[in-house]
Amino acid sequence: MIYLFLANGFEEIEALCPLDLLRRAGLEVTTVGIGGDLIKGSHGIAVQADIPDTMYRDSKPEMIILPGGMPGAKNLDESRIVDSALGAAASSGGYLAAICAAPMVLGKRGYLEGKNATCFPGFEEFLTGATVAPSHTRVVTDGKVITAAGMGVALEFGLALVRVLKGNDAAEELRRAVLAD
Repeated sequence: MIYLFLANGFEEIEALCPLDLLRRAGLEVTTVGIGGDLIKGSHGIAVQADIPDTMYRDSKPEMIILPGGMPGAKNLDESRIVDSALGAAASSGGYLAAICAAPMVLGKRGYLEGKNATCFPGFEEFLTGATVAPSHTRVVTDGKVITAAGMGVALEFGLALVRVLKGNDAAEELRRAVLAD
């Protein structure tokens, strides 16, 4: 199963655009609300998560996705359930994906060690152990870790997630279908 974690203060586009693309690609994604099931984004848009974090139980997630935004990324960083989910995905060979400020959550836990990664400018210091991509780099896939720079690349980030899960042909077909050529 694929899980997208939402915490109060998340960047709405960074969560909803990849979520939409993954579901259009026929993938099952469960949104998980930190602290409840109604989560308010950084621009005041409330989103109903599929489940609250207290219901998260997967010991072998296929992918964990963390949107950025502030204080959303900070709230994800402080969540024991997010920490547990990341550990479960990493230990079972799942993917870890984060955009904007959220790659800091991966970096602070050592998941970027020896990886190439990107993030929103100003959060590079938190990408512990990573080779930080040049500032113009929008999305980086390195093995089982996918990172992206911010809201303006949410569509590219979502397509990168589809690419690693369903292959390049599926991602390119979806790119054309949503007129992202």
